Amino acid sequence: MKRPLAAAIGFALLAAVAGAWMWQHPTAKGGPLVLQGNVDVRQADLSFKISGRIAEMAVQEGDKVSAGQKLAGLEQVNYQAALDQAQGQQVAAAAALAELENGSRPEEIDQAKAQVAQAEAALVNARLTFKRQQELVKSDFTSRSNYDLAQASLRQAEAQLDSAKAALTLAVKGPRQERIDAARGQLDQAKGALDLARQNLSDTALLAPEDGVVLSRVREPGTVAAAGEVVYSVVLTHPIWIRAYVPEPDLDHVRPGQSAEVTTDGGRHYKGQVGYVSPLAEFTPKTVQTPEQRADLVYRLRVVVADDDGNLRQGMPVTLRLGQ
Repeated sequence: MKRPLAAAIGFALLAAVAGAWMWQHPTAKGGPLVLQGNVDVRQADLSFKISGRIAEMAVQEGDKVSAGQKLAGLEQVNYQAALDQAQGQQVAAAAALAELENGSRPEEIDQAKAQVAQAEAALVNARLTFKRQQELVKSDFTSRSNYDLAQASLRQAEAQLDSAKAALTLAVKGPRQERIDAARGQLDQAKGALDLARQNLSDTALLAPEDGVVLSRVREPGTVAAAGEVVYSVVLTHPIWIRAYVPEPDLDHVRPGQSAEVTTDGGRHYKGQVGYVSPLAEFTPKTVQTPEQRADLVYRLRVVVADDDGNLRQGMPVTLRLGQ
């Protein structure tokens, strides 16, 4: 009686081991590949791009947030003033460029012509005065100093006429192209400063990058936050990723886009598909629950859950069944 009982127990154990082996390597019979995984924890540490005093902290730890939702805000007074200043500088630069591009107004050209006529009249008078002094000095009816003064006045009148003619030429031709190009560059610079001021004002609001849950609230209103300092830590919940590892012998049975069934320990089922398979091999992580407690080469893969209902928690262990 003892010998048949021992044989029966041995046969049962052998069957159990064989069954466990087939469950771990179901691809031997063409069934689904079963793997163990965990809901991947994706955490985002959020901070302002600019520095300033925090005026508002809108959410608390544990709150659910949506993509684009405002989480915190900085005081805007200084950034609004910088924006107003940049807008004024752009208006001034645009006006300066328009003035140069439009050239001289007709009234300015007429004014330059009048100055030329005035200089011509002054030159005629200076020539007559000099001629009289030239005759008088020959007869000793005037002093040499008066003669020299008349000669200097004539030269001054000639120079003033040349200057007036040159001003008229410039008024007709308009500004040089180099001045126009310089003014256009100043306008572009003013536009860039305005865009930067607008972006800085927009960056006073800290927005949630994706749907998630607030993990920690690091700052409080009134705190002066430097650019890049963490204000909130948020756990991202959409999309839900499952991280798992496939042994090297089963790698040929896994491909991106492959359908997958995700099962929790509580019996919930979800649909998903393989989104990524690592090209690099790793040693089996200690967190992976496998029947064999030996080091082995595995490849990390990611399964994206398509029908998450909010019950998949970060870090939760799940079972994956990959379709063929």
